Amino acid sequence: MLIKTADDKNTDLVLLEKLLAYPNLTDIQKKNIEQELRFLKAGLKTEADVQYLIDFDFKDSKNYAAIHDLRLEVNGRVAQIDHLLINRTLDIFVLETKSFHAGLKINDKGEFLRWNDYKKTFEGMASPIEQNQRHLKVLQEVLEHLDLPKRLGFRLTPKLIPVVLVSPNARIDRPAKFDTSSVIKADSIKRYIMEFYDDSATSALKNPLSTLSAVSRIVASDTVDDLAKKLVALHKPIRIDYNAKFDIREPMLTKSSQLCRHCNSSHLTVLHGKYGYYFKCQDCQGNIAIKPQCDQENCVARIRKEGSQFFRECTACKSSKLYFTNTATVPA
Repeated sequence: MLIKTADDKNTDLVLLEKLLAYPNLTDIQKKNIEQELRFLKAGLKTEADVQYLIDFDFKDSKNYAAIHDLRLEVNGRVAQIDHLLINRTLDIFVLETKSFHAGLKINDKGEFLRWNDYKKTFEGMASPIEQNQRHLKVLQEVLEHLDLPKRLGFRLTPKLIPVVLVSPNARIDRPAKFDTSSVIKADSIKRYIMEFYDDSATSALKNPLSTLSAVSRIVASDTVDDLAKKLVALHKPIRIDYNAKFDIREPMLTKSSQLCRHCNSSHLTVLHGKYGYYFKCQDCQGNIAIKPQCDQENCVARIRKEGSQFFRECTACKSSKLYFTNTATVPA
């Protein structure tokens, strides 16, 4: 069952491209924006490729629920989870994707090194295994607050299984001592899961009680669907203030902070109707009124259209500021 696809990040790409074209950037600002754009594009491609591989095997399965791009917040901690697979034994595979398209080396201490093709050398990076462990802690805390199914009066507790997925084309140099079995190629995720249960079955032969425990945890497909949807309902997408991040002291060039009041989406388009300009949500198709306000008190602002850009105009104080830029296809 496919419960949630990845959020649309095209708006972020457009924002960064617009900022990169801004004439007053310093060399450092330009370099940082270019790097952010490269990382975002690489990350989106990797996550899209992995989503395809996961969906190919699991989106039509009644035994698994697939969630892509889930951001959870609890008690000041955040988990940006790339992919989740939940099955009928309430095992949750927490999948962290990394865009290693060249080489990856892991040493005996569990330190990760990424191949820099430009410098022709390996360089250090944060451990995705440790990153995923932090995600597990946040997810575990979220699950503690959810209404989960019970058996014989006892609350069933999902088992969290961390996995790091890398590009099928990447080379992985593994150490002899440190366990890297949770780091796999993205195209082998189905085989990894099947082998995970094959190994569990072998262990169960030595311990029959574990078999009874596993059987007692099996829930209906509707229960898996319900749990997945409860998690998705807690999704809190992040909005990055790129002006603040890159210390650009000009107005944001392509969008306002407006969100759809129906579904909290930022995927909006400005249209013109009977009562003037309004936002149309491209996700839920809801309509939201536009109420531009001037920075000065007692001033009445209006919207002026110029191509795909919409400006907030105030005749009283003679101000004009970019309010929104349509990045989605506008219906004819």
